[in-house]
Amino acid sequence: MTQAQDAETDLPAESATVAIATKEATATGVLTTPARTRRLPRLPLADLLVCAGYLALAATVLSGQWRDTDNGYLIKSGQDQTMWEWFFAVTAHSVAALHNPLGTDLQNFPAGVNMMANTAMFGVGVPLTPVTLLFGPTVTFVLVLTLGLAGTAFAWYRLFVRELVRSRVAAVIGGLFCGFAPGMISHANAHPNFVVLLLLPIIAGLLIRIARRAAAAERERPGGRVRDAAVLGLLVATQIALGEEPLLIFALAFGLFGIVYYAHAPRTALRVTRVVAPTFALAAVITLALAEIPLWWQFFGPQSYRSIDHGPMGNDLEALVQFPSESLGGVFAPGANVAINPTEQNAYFGWPLLLLVVFTVGMLWRDRVVRAAGVVIAVFGLLSLGAVATIGKQPTGIDLPWRWAEHVPLLNTVLESRMSMAAIPAIAVVLALASDRAVGTWTQSAVDWKPLAWFAALTGALLPLIPTILPVVERPPTPDFFADGAVRRYVGDGSVVLVPPPRPPDARALRWQADAGFTFPLAGGYFVGPTGTSKKGIYGPEARPTTALLVQAQDTGVVPPIDAGVRTRALDDLRFWQADVLVLPATKNGEVLRETVTQLLGFTPTRVEDVWLWDVHSLRASGAVGITPGGS
Repeated sequence: MTQAQDAETDLPAESATVAIATKEATATGVLTTPARTRRLPRLPLADLLVCAGYLALAATVLSGQWRDTDNGYLIKSGQDQTMWEWFFAVTAHSVAALHNPLGTDLQNFPAGVNMMANTAMFGVGVPLTPVTLLFGPTVTFVLVLTLGLAGTAFAWYRLFVRELVRSRVAAVIGGLFCGFAPGMISHANAHPNFVVLLLLPIIAGLLIRIARRAAAAERERPGGRVRDAAVLGLLVATQIALGEEPLLIFALAFGLFGIVYYAHAPRTALRVTRVVAPTFALAAVITLALAEIPLWWQFFGPQSYRSIDHGPMGNDLEALVQFPSESLGGVFAPGANVAINPTEQNAYFGWPLLLLVVFTVGMLWRDRVVRAAGVVIAVFGLLSLGAVATIGKQPTGIDLPWRWAEHVPLLNTVLESRMSMAAIPAIAVVLALASDRAVGTWTQSAVDWKPLAWFAALTGALLPLIPTILPVVERPPTPDFFADGAVRRYVGDGSVVLVPPPRPPDARALRWQADAGFTFPLAGGYFVGPTGTSKKGIYGPEARPTTALLVQAQDTGVVPPIDAGVRTRALDDLRFWQADVLVLPATKNGEVLRETVTQLLGFTPTRVEDVWLWDVHSLRASGAVGITPGGS
């Protein structure tokens, strides 16, 4: 690639970063506008074919779930698929019933759940309400994941082909990695908010154009700035409705990229900052105006929380070089299990790709785009390791920068391992630029060995990362008591208490509630909410004595000791939950649980269809728990 071409490709886009200008440094260090070079004509058909290819790959990855949207379940999602399906279902229910979707008491009754503080993704949940109501939340869930993977890949492809490279092949490679990198495939098991990232490259493209005009000192009408600010504010507000954590990571990496990109030309950086500051300030005002109510609800509304303590959640050093479990490399050369869980394989780039990236960054270090991308990869890779470096899940005792970063507001709510997600577009930028140079060299000399060597190395690095089909199992059916609506006959204005109540390790009851049409609220649940006066965030409801007792009975298979104090605390819990009925479906150690509740309440349950049921209306009203343990 020529020097003039290098200047034009000085405009990348990054998951959390983008280049801010496309200018070439002169001998005096002043950025000037390079001569225009001929670009490929727009080929809508080519773009459609690329989009179709990305969509086909995404559908293949999720084909197991698509084949059985009635009973299929992504096994590696843990309980997260159930939680996300509930989010989509309850959002559709709220919209259809004209209820406030920002909060609900349908789980964690009576305190409820702050939906804005639980990544409910109103940006897709609300528009897809008709899909959810017609076809069910599982279809919405898998549709969002599929379109998220393909849409993210295509949006980055479009940015690369417009701002970074001339070769569509190079742009396709960059987009492919952005949409189907190991971290993206891992999150496709359960986390739509880290899969639907297509707005980030669109935001990046807008910022590139704004900064390019500022760097060139182009005169611009005030109306143009207002338009840019309005579009930027709308995009950011929409991304808030899709996922705030990816937006935060994007903003941090964007800033770092810009600093490194302009490090050699501070005067230009100051000029750009001065020119774009009013536009960004107006965009911030517009964003707040559009998102004011949801953000207030999230941070100050009912069941809001200030921060959440995740504990150590950094990437293990081995996670950087291993192959992801859902890939060809993971099948034929599996590594040790060092991820937080199967949905958080946020790095797992594989040692061949890392070696190739390090080599390529070194070879192209003089390119400002590559240099800035390399710094982002290194810095965010380091941040993703957490407060203390670990190897094979064994702490090394080496303190890392996250030890201080985790005390910064907002950052203290981020899983540090997810910081490596910022490296995905940065790596894609490096791969796309190197591929673009290789294609350019090939067009000039078909016998040059260097392009062939590059694409051979690239194939060797990416082949082990080809994703496999995400595994799906058949989920247990919803108990008939809920599926056919029998539960409605036993619930008034109180709640249903499952035995034991739903919680993060077992959230199946959320599915049953949705299948019953949200005709009753649930005690307990799977969500993030506050605890105590400190309003520290925790997963699930605050622990109550009766929940702990029932979980103990289920886990041990032994009826725990039950005395008058235990029964009194159980009555307090029933009053707190405003319980109408206790329901025991078929479950692990069901006989032990039935005997435990019978002793606790003092009367035997009634068999209703396929569940055992204790009607506690009278107990809650009278304030007395059964006369004799185990009596009727």
